[in-house]
Amino acid sequence: MSAVSTAPVPALVTGAAARPPRSRGPAHLRRGAAALAWRNLVATMRQPQAAVFLLVQPVLFVLMFRYVFGGAISAPGTSYVDFLMPGIFTQTIIFGGIATAVALSEDMSTGFLDRVRSLPVSRAAFLTGRVVADSARNLISILLMALVGILVGFRPELDVLNLLAALGLLLAVGVASLWFYAYLGLRVSSPEAAQAASFPLVFPLVFVSSVFVPTASMPSWLQVFAENQPVSVTADALRGLLLGGPVQGPLLQALAWALGIGSLFAWLSIRRYRSV
Repeated sequence: MSAVSTAPVPALVTGAAARPPRSRGPAHLRRGAAALAWRNLVATMRQPQAAVFLLVQPVLFVLMFRYVFGGAISAPGTSYVDFLMPGIFTQTIIFGGIATAVALSEDMSTGFLDRVRSLPVSRAAFLTGRVVADSARNLISILLMALVGILVGFRPELDVLNLLAALGLLLAVGVASLWFYAYLGLRVSSPEAAQAASFPLVFPLVFVSSVFVPTASMPSWLQVFAENQPVSVTADALRGLLLGGPVQGPLLQALAWALGIGSLFAWLSIRRYRSV
């Protein structure tokens, strides 16, 4: 008579229990976010269209407005190129976030999000890694724009503290906008939909602002919106920091907008991420 095996049969584990255990704590979040941020940066650099959007488009805007439209636009108290460049910095940061929405939507549609969830990494690392990577991309864009601006005649005041404050403001506004785009990317159904939904939301803010022209040239009913929306106050704060002039009012407004938008959409993005 043969012996009957009494070895326990492994239970089938499905659902949430099948996922590997996740350690908690800031160090675990930092490691996961750093790994995913590096993955996102490498993926961006391997896509030619992303490199074009990152490097070529802002340069074209500078050259077009500097040499095509600049002769027809006057900026009171300064040269047009000096008026233009702080606005271009702001525009580059705002438009650059569209790539965030597209990339997040692509990660969801290709199944990468499911792969991340199966790994022993913090849930917050997925979104944090994307924001960190795209903030680094924003920094590269800012430095490139500064170089291009100097080549076409931009001459900021060389005050180190003001330069650092301007860079910090741009990165803060950039992080806030990235959280907005992250939420948008998590809401739409495809990368194409993410790009299509981004432009109608962003274009009015950028072009009905003080980025390219003084708001005084606009109709009075439009000035109220143009002078008090986040893109304008950011551009005006940068002009004060880089060229001299009023700083405190526009700077406080820009930081308030960045804090409000960043906090709201970070919360909405995390909430949406947990439900998809």
